[in-house]
Amino acid sequence: MEQRELTVQHRQGTGKSVAKRLRRTGQVPAIVYGGASPVPVTVDPKDVLRIIHGHEGSTQLLSLRFAGDGGNTVAIIRDMQFDPVTEALMHVDLQEVAMDRAITVTVAVHAVGEPAGVREQLGVLNLVLHELNVSCLPGQIPERIDADVSALMIGDVLTVAQITPPSGVRILNDPGQAVATVAPPRAEEAPVVAAVAVVAPAEPEVLTERKPKEGAEEGAKEGGKKEKK
Repeated sequence: MEQRELTVQHRQGTGKSVAKRLRRTGQVPAIVYGGASPVPVTVDPKDVLRIIHGHEGSTQLLSLRFAGDGGNTVAIIRDMQFDPVTEALMHVDLQEVAMDRAITVTVAVHAVGEPAGVREQLGVLNLVLHELNVSCLPGQIPERIDADVSALMIGDVLTVAQITPPSGVRILNDPGQAVATVAPPRAEEAPVVAAVAVVAPAEPEVLTERKPKEGAEEGAKEGGKKEKK
């Protein structure tokens, strides 16, 4: 891996007030550890973002230059803190490394090839694992690790055990962990037809002549006879 140069300056004082003052001047607090004792420093956030741009997920090997004293050391960016609202860089952790000692770092996974399940079955490739934890010497940190997905059909899963790392690099993830898979094509949603309530027409009301009760009918007949007399 190519070493990128990052200039840092020694920092006097720590704490939130010092950090706020530094950020107002366009610098961010950082710390370099791994030596005899942690060294508080400041860095230009634009330089850090320029280094990691296009290499997200992979650890970068840096040539750390201390402004003012001309000192140099080899280091990696171990951690970065961003503001959750503005996404501005807030703090950087740098770790000194020895070129003859293996370290644990993260490396981005890169899918290689077009899966047969995508080409022939119209499936969808899902990259489940975007980073791998590896152990290697600092000088052997790969830019990325390729994962050949060309043979995957729908339902197939590529695992960590099926990935071949570069020489000198040992993958630390569980061998059975899924890296990529091909899912069935997404089903097209049927158009939703609005339900229309059908109301059956009411039957016409039938009016019938009300029949008098049997007793009332006989009474009416008797009354008629009396009137004739």
